[in-house]
Amino acid sequence: MSNKLPKEFVDAHHHFICTSSNGSTFHKFMNKLIPNFSYVAKDYQRDVIVPLEKAGIKFGGSVHMECIPDNGILEVQWITSSFIEPPSSGSSVKCIIASCDLSQEISVVESELQTLSKIKYVKGVRWILDCVGKFDGGKTATHIATTRHDGIDYLRGSDGGYDGHAIPEFERGFALLEKYNFTFDLQCAPAQLLAASRLCARNPKVKVVIDHMGKPRSLLGADTEENRNNLTPNEAELIVWREGMKALAQNENVYVKISMLGYIIPGWIRTKERIALMRSLVRETVEMFGPEKCMIASNYWKDASMSDSDGMSDAGPDAVRLLELLYEFLNDYSDHDLDHIFSKTASKFYNL
Repeated sequence: MSNKLPKEFVDAHHHFICTSSNGSTFHKFMNKLIPNFSYVAKDYQRDVIVPLEKAGIKFGGSVHMECIPDNGILEVQWITSSFIEPPSSGSSVKCIIASCDLSQEISVVESELQTLSKIKYVKGVRWILDCVGKFDGGKTATHIATTRHDGIDYLRGSDGGYDGHAIPEFERGFALLEKYNFTFDLQCAPAQLLAASRLCARNPKVKVVIDHMGKPRSLLGADTEENRNNLTPNEAELIVWREGMKALAQNENVYVKISMLGYIIPGWIRTKERIALMRSLVRETVEMFGPEKCMIASNYWKDASMSDSDGMSDAGPDAVRLLELLYEFLNDYSDHDLDHIFSKTASKFYNL
C-alpha cells in the first residue's frame, strides 16, 4: 500500500437514488429534477469500493444518507430490502440516515421516529436546513432540498425575520431524537451555524455532525477560465464560517464531515495553488474540532465532479485521488489521529 493513502476508510456519507422505478419514494420531488436516473449499490461499488481496494485501502463500510425522498420511511425500506438484506447484495451500507421533517406535528414526528427506530440500520436523521435570507430574485434556499420549504429558516426564524431563535416546532422534534438515540446530520449555510450551535448546546445529548465542512460557498467564485487564477477567498464568508464553526466545535456533542469540497472552492483540484488553499481550510477544520471529531465522506451519488461540487464544477477528484489528497493534507498527524479521521470517528459516531 502507498504511504500516501490511509489504511482504512469508512465512508461517512453517500447516496443511492432511483427515479425510474421508485415513484412512491422519489416521484414528486427528485423525479422532476432527474427523471429516469439511477445510482445504486453496483455503481457505488464500481466508483468507490473497487478503486479504493485496488489501491490497497481496506473499505470498512459506509453510511447511506437520505437523498431527498418524498417519504423517508419508504426510502429506508427500499435501501434495506434492495441493498442490505438480500444475501447476494454484498452491500457496503452499515447504517442509514433517514429523512424526517422534525417540524411536523409532534405526534407525527414521534410516529415516524418510532417506526424508523424499529429498523436496525437506521442510526439517525437529516432534514436539510440551508437558508441564507433573500438572494437571487428573492429565494432563500442555497440547496435544492430547501425549495421544499423556501422562506423558512428552522434555525433562525422564518420569512426573513431572523432573530436567532430556532422555530419551536422544529426544536421539539429535534429534542425528540434523544429518546430514540438518533444522531442528526446538520446541513446548513454558514450564516446559520451560530444558531445551530445554540440549538446543539440546548440539547447536549443529541449527537450532531456538520455536513460538508459547514458549507462556505464558492470562496473563489465560479469555476471559470477567467477566474481560474483568483486565489483571494471571500473573507466575509470565511469570517461568518469561522465564527459559527468555532462555536459549534465548543459543543462536545458536535462533529464534522470533511466532504463536498468543490462546493467550497469549485474547481479546487485544477491547480496546485487551489489545492494548497483547500489544504489550509481542511487543516483549520481539523484543528478546530480535533481529529476524533472529524470524519471524511465521498458524498458519491453520480460521478466525481457532482459528488465533489454539487454541480458547481465539472472537475472533481475520483475516490482514490480524494483520499490521497486528504491524506497528504494531514499526514503529519499521528497514526492514531489519521485512523480516527478516515475511519474510527465515523464508526464511533454512527455506532457501526
